Amino acid sequence: MTIEHVGGKNAGKLLLYALSTCIWCRKTKQLLTDLGVEYDYVFVDLLDGQEKEQTIAVIEKWNPDCSFPTLVINDSKCIVGFKEKEIKEALKL
Repeated sequence: MTIEHVGGKNAGKLLLYALSTCIWCRKTKQLLTDLGVEYDYVFVDLLDGQEKEQTIAVIEKWNPDCSFPTLVINDSKCIVGFKEKEIKEALKL
Protein backbone atom coordinates (compact mmCIF):
# COMPACT_ATOMS: atom_id res chain seq x y z
CA MET A 1 0.00 0.00 0.00
CA THR A 2 1.36 3.40 -0.97
CA ILE A 3 1.13 5.48 2.18
CA GLU A 4 1.99 9.19 2.05
CA HIS A 5 3.29 10.93 5.17
CA VAL A 6 2.54 14.49 6.28
CA GLY A 7 4.78 15.85 9.01
CA GLY A 8 3.64 17.77 12.07
CA LYS A 9 3.28 17.38 15.81
CA ASN A 10 2.62 13.89 17.10
CA ALA A 11 -1.03 13.46 18.09
CA GLY A 12 -0.93 9.68 17.88
CA LYS A 13 -0.95 7.32 14.93
CA LEU A 14 -3.32 8.72 12.31
CA LEU A 15 -4.09 6.90 9.07
CA LEU A 16 -6.56 8.44 6.64
CA TYR A 17 -8.10 6.28 3.93
CA ALA A 18 -9.30 8.64 1.22
CA LEU A 19 -10.26 9.03 -2.42
CA SER A 20 -8.30 11.45 -4.57
CA THR A 21 -11.52 12.87 -6.04
CA CYS A 22 -13.54 13.22 -2.79
CA ILE A 23 -14.18 16.74 -1.47
CA TRP A 24 -14.80 15.44 2.08
CA CYS A 25 -11.53 13.52 1.99
CA ARG A 26 -9.78 16.71 0.84
CA LYS A 27 -11.43 18.66 3.70
CA THR A 28 -10.33 16.05 6.24
CA LYS A 29 -6.74 16.16 4.95
CA GLN A 30 -6.81 19.96 5.09
CA LEU A 31 -8.18 19.91 8.65
CA LEU A 32 -5.39 17.60 9.82
CA THR A 33 -2.82 19.80 8.05
CA ASP A 34 -4.31 22.99 9.54
CA LEU A 35 -4.23 21.40 13.01
CA GLY A 36 -0.51 20.80 12.42
CA VAL A 37 -0.63 17.11 13.28
CA GLU A 38 1.43 14.34 11.76
CA TYR A 39 -0.58 11.82 9.75
CA ASP A 40 -0.41 9.26 6.99
CA TYR A 41 -2.89 8.86 4.16
CA VAL A 42 -3.58 6.62 1.21
CA PHE A 43 -5.69 7.37 -1.86
CA VAL A 44 -7.52 4.06 -2.23
CA ASP A 45 -8.81 4.86 -5.73
CA LEU A 46 -5.23 5.14 -7.00
CA LEU A 47 -4.27 1.63 -5.86
CA ASP A 48 -4.37 -1.30 -8.25
CA GLY A 49 -5.38 -4.94 -8.13
CA GLN A 50 -4.49 -6.95 -5.06
CA GLU A 51 -3.12 -3.90 -3.22
CA LYS A 52 -6.50 -2.18 -3.60
CA GLU A 53 -8.41 -5.31 -2.53
CA GLN A 54 -6.23 -5.76 0.57
CA THR A 55 -6.62 -2.10 1.54
CA ILE A 56 -10.41 -2.25 1.15
CA ALA A 57 -10.47 -5.37 3.34
CA VAL A 58 -8.63 -3.44 6.07
CA ILE A 59 -11.00 -0.47 5.75
CA GLU A 60 -14.04 -2.76 6.00
CA LYS A 61 -12.82 -3.98 9.41
CA TRP A 62 -13.14 -0.40 10.66
CA ASN A 63 -15.95 0.81 8.42
CA PRO A 64 -18.10 -2.01 6.98
CA ASP A 65 -19.72 0.42 4.50
CA CYS A 66 -16.25 1.24 3.13
CA SER A 67 -17.16 4.91 2.78
CA PHE A 68 -14.70 7.78 2.70
CA PRO A 69 -12.96 9.45 4.38
CA THR A 70 -12.13 6.82 7.00
CA LEU A 71 -9.72 8.04 9.68
CA VAL A 72 -8.17 5.43 11.99
CA ILE A 73 -6.66 6.81 15.18
CA ASN A 74 -4.10 4.79 17.18
CA ASP A 75 -5.43 1.53 15.73
CA SER A 76 -8.32 1.84 18.21
CA LYS A 77 -10.80 4.49 17.01
CA CYS A 78 -12.39 5.14 13.65
CA ILE A 79 -14.08 8.32 12.43
CA VAL A 80 -16.01 8.06 9.17
CA GLY A 81 -16.75 11.20 7.20
CA PHE A 82 -15.69 14.80 7.70
CA LYS A 83 -16.47 15.36 11.38
CA GLU A 84 -14.34 18.29 12.47
CA LYS A 85 -15.53 18.43 16.09
CA GLU A 86 -15.18 14.66 16.58
CA ILE A 87 -11.69 14.65 15.05
CA LYS A 88 -10.54 17.52 17.27
CA GLU A 89 -11.98 15.81 20.36
CA ALA A 90 -10.31 12.50 19.48
CA LEU A 91 -6.97 14.27 19.05
CA LYS A 92 -7.55 16.27 22.27
CA LEU A 93 -7.19 19.56 20.39
